[in-house]
Amino acid sequence: MKVTAEPVSRLIDELNKLPTIGPKTASRLAFYILRGSKDDAEALAQAIIDVKEKIVYCSECFNLTEQDPCPVCSSKDRDRQVLCVVEEPLDVVALEKTHEYNGLYHVLHGHIDPINGIMADDLRIRELVNRVKLGDVNEVILAMNPNVEGRATANYINRLLVPLGATISTLATGLPVGGDLEYADEITLSNALKGRRLI
Repeated sequence: MKVTAEPVSRLIDELNKLPTIGPKTASRLAFYILRGSKDDAEALAQAIIDVKEKIVYCSECFNLTEQDPCPVCSSKDRDRQVLCVVEEPLDVVALEKTHEYNGLYHVLHGHIDPINGIMADDLRIRELVNRVKLGDVNEVILAMNPNVEGRATANYINRLLVPLGATISTLATGLPVGGDLEYADEITLSNALKGRRLI
């Protein structure tokens, strides 16, 4: 005999698909939504729909944005000669919280990971090379996550960019090896930016 109604089971199944949400957490979230008001549920559903309908990739940096180009790329106050390459949009958020970086970004949307079938052509590396070729970029900061895949991606990009004449740097140590930029605190990220070094 099935105890949970079909709509509740379906909601639990959908929530369980989210990263880091296991079956127990999915159940807790589903019952939290059930206990809440209909207005709260509709607001949550509308927020999800709005994200899927209104968010696009910036045509310059490939960050997520509501307008194209994004506010960073269209800002006249940013240093257009420095380009910080990150793996994910969350990394941009983390770096912006430091208030130490005033250049532009380039979001790869992942890292090279052959074991999971992610190759260089699956990322925004080709667009990065074109930006460096066509733009007035003097420095490229490779701000990959300090893990095996991040380092491999940074090394691959470094080999492509060195012939183009831009200075290539990477974040200083201080970030934990195997960690993600999005989880680092502002002070650690700030120090890593200040202490970046040439590759």
